[in-house]
Amino acid sequence: MNDILDEVGATFAYGAIGIALMALGYLVVEVTTPGRLGKQIWTEGNRGAALLLSAKLLGIGAIVTTAIVTSDSDLTDGLIDTAVFGGCGIVLMIVAFFLLDVITPGKLGATLVDADGGGTAIHPAGWVVAAADLGVAAIVAGAVS
Repeated sequence: MNDILDEVGATFAYGAIGIALMALGYLVVEVTTPGRLGKQIWTEGNRGAALLLSAKLLGIGAIVTTAIVTSDSDLTDGLIDTAVFGGCGIVLMIVAFFLLDVITPGKLGATLVDADGGGTAIHPAGWVVAAADLGVAAIVAGAVS
């Protein structure tokens, strides 16, 4: 019975770190794109904003999952590893976004969330940023393992 309780506790601890990292990922998208992200996605139906957030959250989830699976048997070390590698992934995704912003015309964040003024189309650059986020996540997940 103690083993089950320990595993349940570990699940909640890892889950809390994963949720906190995904919340941080949400904030990163919020800061790098103009306007209120929640309003753009849930009220205005902005598909570009939804793509950006979805790719970021999937990438962070992959990094966190890999960090958990490869973590040491010691819960404290595993939680620290998960938080550190998740943070590294978010930082690297930010760096990739800003590098793309530097080499593309205009402001990338604005371009991605305002493809047609109504949010019903996804600007092609959105797919590039989504691929960059997932690519960076795969690189970090590989480095963790």
